[in-house]
Amino acid sequence: MFDFAYPLHLYLLGLVVLFALLYMWARASRLRKIKRFGRPDIVARLMPDASRYQPRIKIVLELLALIALVIVIARPRAGQKEQETSVKGIEIMIAFDLSNSMLASSTDDPDGISRLDRARLNLERLVDKLENDKVGMVIFAGEPKLQLPLTTDYISAKMYLNDLSPELISYQGTSLAEAIKMSAESFSPSTDVHKAIILITDAEDHEGAAVEAAKAASDAGIQVDVIGLGSAKGAPIPVSGTSGDFMRDGEGKVVLTTINEQLGKAIAEAGDGIYVNGASGNAISQLTDKLDQLEKSEFKRVNYKASAEQFPTFAWIALILLLIDIFVLDRKIGWLKNINFFTKTK
Repeated sequence: MFDFAYPLHLYLLGLVVLFALLYMWARASRLRKIKRFGRPDIVARLMPDASRYQPRIKIVLELLALIALVIVIARPRAGQKEQETSVKGIEIMIAFDLSNSMLASSTDDPDGISRLDRARLNLERLVDKLENDKVGMVIFAGEPKLQLPLTTDYISAKMYLNDLSPELISYQGTSLAEAIKMSAESFSPSTDVHKAIILITDAEDHEGAAVEAAKAASDAGIQVDVIGLGSAKGAPIPVSGTSGDFMRDGEGKVVLTTINEQLGKAIAEAGDGIYVNGASGNAISQLTDKLDQLEKSEFKRVNYKASAEQFPTFAWIALILLLIDIFVLDRKIGWLKNINFFTKTK
């Protein structure tokens, strides 16, 4: 199978037509100017070294090189689509808290690993344990956003984890209920596949109704699990882009953010799931044990073999064409100028 990584770039081939039309217009304009001086055949005799055909050869070479370059930036690939297979698994939506409080330390030490980094480590371990399950991701703070639709491409899922930061959410705060609702709405419509939401947060909820949202998800057949992050002692929230400065309240006091384990456990209980502390060494093992209790359902999975990049071939073609173009002059070649290939000589 032959395809392109960026097929929309092929629209740039329209430039080839544009340049060809411009060349034809320029040739016609040049011919009109020559006619002002006299008959073109007589004027041509006054320029014996001017080639009639080499400019045309040059434009053809340049247009072919342009075509090759457009194909290069469209990244042609050759690969083979593998056969569709049936696998058994569940659907998992990760609801990832990206409020500013996730920048705070996840331990009692203010300089300890941040909640955001610990969340990434936990989810990387979780993804490594998945086999045939589909996974997606919703990110949230004051509002939720679907970041990754359901997929079995675990490599892409890990790449998204590395790019997560509070800057991705314009409206700050923490709305756990809205995150749970959007996660529930992001599953496939199939009623035959078992589903689970994994809420990873410090559970500082600014909006409320999170327990009710978890109960509604459970009533719809969706399990809600919670990974709690943070310290009961509290930690200051670093100000992004500064060195050593922390968020302060209206009175200028440093704001301390604490984990709300009570709320986290209540959400998991309402969602018929499990609550685990992300700082625990066996948190992910406990979570996967709970997920394994869900019955695996059969669904179709299409695998693709790695595609071989073909753009170097077209890059070489473009380079060779441009090199030939450099050596093709507008004038006749000395040792060929006395040879007439197109008319008979008397």
